[in-house]
Amino acid sequence: MECRGRGGSSERRMTETVTPSDHDLLLGLRDGDEAAFTALYRRWQGPLYRYALRVSGSPALAEDVTQEVFMALLRRNEGYDPQRGELSSYLHGIARNLARRRIERERGHLPLSDEAGTDDPLADLVRRERSDLVWEGLLGLPLHYREVVVLCDLQGLSYEEAASALGCAVGTVRSRLHRGREQLGARLRSARPMPATAPMPRMTR
Repeated sequence: MECRGRGGSSERRMTETVTPSDHDLLLGLRDGDEAAFTALYRRWQGPLYRYALRVSGSPALAEDVTQEVFMALLRRNEGYDPQRGELSSYLHGIARNLARRRIERERGHLPLSDEAGTDDPLADLVRRERSDLVWEGLLGLPLHYREVVVLCDLQGLSYEEAASALGCAVGTVRSRLHRGREQLGARLRSARPMPATAPMPRMTR
């Protein structure tokens, strides 16, 4: 009897430590479970903030967009259909639309960040590799290319997830990503200073 009791306790502990899926958390959110909303916020706040920051270059805009995404999720979480794609695509799609509207409305008036993405390994690498040039190059891309580069190369979304977030075909994502990478590479190459050449030493006897 004691063995069965210990086994049952172990099984309960294993069950309690299982991480709930996005779908389970959304079901809880629809039932008014505040803990479910908190879990979703903790899971997705960072990725959504980094996306908005990388697209806009503005920490203030990124904070606003992130908050607005979760307000939208509270207002219309019934609008998410798991049959049409992952929650990551749905949330990034909302963030993309909000950020795009703000960028177009406030073009030329956004306070840009000198150090985009703190506590982020990618941002640390970017800073080491002359972050000013990299971020200027990224922010200099046309918005439709910048969005795809950020989603696929920085956020790690698949072509299918990016297509769902952007509301376009997978082929369009591939094409924009290819052109965006080309343009970003060209910008970085043109901005990279040429190494100085040292004079040839004279031979002495």
